[in-house]
Amino acid sequence: MRYAIIADVHSNLVAFQAVLQDIESKGGIDEIWCLGDVVGYGPEPHACIELLCQYKHICVAGNHDWAAISKLDISDFNPYAAQAILWTRQQLAAGDMNYLQGLPQRIKRGDFTLVHGSPRHPIWEYLEPGWLSTKDVEDNFNQFDTKFCLVGHSHKPIVFQQDSLKHYSVTKIPSEIRLSFESERLIINPGGVGQPRDGDPRASYAIYDGEAQMVYYYRVNYDISATQQKMMEYNLPSPLTERLSYGY
Repeated sequence: MRYAIIADVHSNLVAFQAVLQDIESKGGIDEIWCLGDVVGYGPEPHACIELLCQYKHICVAGNHDWAAISKLDISDFNPYAAQAILWTRQQLAAGDMNYLQGLPQRIKRGDFTLVHGSPRHPIWEYLEPGWLSTKDVEDNFNQFDTKFCLVGHSHKPIVFQQDSLKHYSVTKIPSEIRLSFESERLIINPGGVGQPRDGDPRASYAIYDGEAQMVYYYRVNYDISATQQKMMEYNLPSPLTERLSYGY
């Protein structure tokens, strides 16, 4: 079985379509594992939910998903994100809201736990180097009982590793990860489909090949200007539009 691992589509239909096309060019997948924030920021929330639902998939809730259905207070959002959420709420059909309402905070599939933010705080905590102490990282590894955990939220493709001595390290995600089922445990972030934040504007995702026990990481070019044009047409905040060009 092959699984596409995606996160943070953020209403960017053009980027999402490009990723799906790239997946097909690589032999396709059996299921999509979505790590939340299907909506928010971008110009096509309804279309992104509709497209995701055309595929066999599982999906966890992200903070923007909850905010879009008023399940999360937007007072902690920055002004641009909050403005985009208020606009997004007006674009969602009843079916979209029901879909987002039904998303769980956590899903376990075999050797994987799926959350949006972190194992410790699935909706809101960022797992980012420099933000977390060793104790924070240890606490997060203690919050899931599978070998591996998949997260999104930071939009940055990174891997946290715990070895047999419970030493911790973090690196940028490599192009290939061979999964070990002995002592190593991993938290893997595939980066953002719709709003990358690692300085690379290309859409980011991964494929897990269950038979080979490999995770493959990919970047995909897409027509950024097409998304930006739609954002401008809908008067979404210009900083959200401009950042797509820079991958930040």
